[in-house]
Amino acid sequence: METLIRESLSQATEDYLKAIYELTRDHSRASTNQIAEALDVTPASVTGMIKKLAEMDPPLVDYQRHQGALLTDQGERIALEILRHHRLLEMYLHEKLGYAWDEVDEEAERLEHFISEAFEERIAQALGNPSHDPHGDPIPTRDLRMPASPTHVLYELRPGKVAVVHRVMDDDPKLLRYLSGLGLVPLAQVSVLAYSPFDENLSLRISGRDEPIVLGPRITRKIYIEVEDD
Repeated sequence: METLIRESLSQATEDYLKAIYELTRDHSRASTNQIAEALDVTPASVTGMIKKLAEMDPPLVDYQRHQGALLTDQGERIALEILRHHRLLEMYLHEKLGYAWDEVDEEAERLEHFISEAFEERIAQALGNPSHDPHGDPIPTRDLRMPASPTHVLYELRPGKVAVVHRVMDDDPKLLRYLSGLGLVPLAQVSVLAYSPFDENLSLRISGRDEPIVLGPRITRKIYIEVEDD
């Protein structure tokens, strides 16, 4: 049913559903301003679109004035289908075509709206049915369930603790290139040597790198980790 509904949706509409899903992962509602910022459109445009999505049959968004938007079950399944396309495409571009991890997001954004479910399945099989994309983001399963993902960020780690990087937010290609050069990529092990409470900087040792590095909160808030047991 999701595929039939998607065939009637525009690319812009699919982008709205995906953005609202990402903004409401904690089950809170997404405000008009949050959606506008995520999609780089005006708040007035957002209001018009989410009202349209709320009035569809079946409705894809639950919209309450002054309280924001939340996807319905149907809207969430479509968003997960789009995310599955996107993240499988990212992995295919990275693993099979040699794209760097800072290049795949833009290409996948272009392609995600057009591939069929049959093509999606061929990609998944060719990759060995991966569970995560190159940035560590979980790939929704065939039945459109989102795998669990670590919720702790590197920013929270303190001296004496060791963690493994699981996911890096992929919204800044320059940051991805910088982190790649440091070796701070998914599956890298990091340990905290020192923490500065004045500027919230962390002194870190990264596995495979001789010299420690210092990173500030603008970066450490974007790196998701799993803390290893003492």
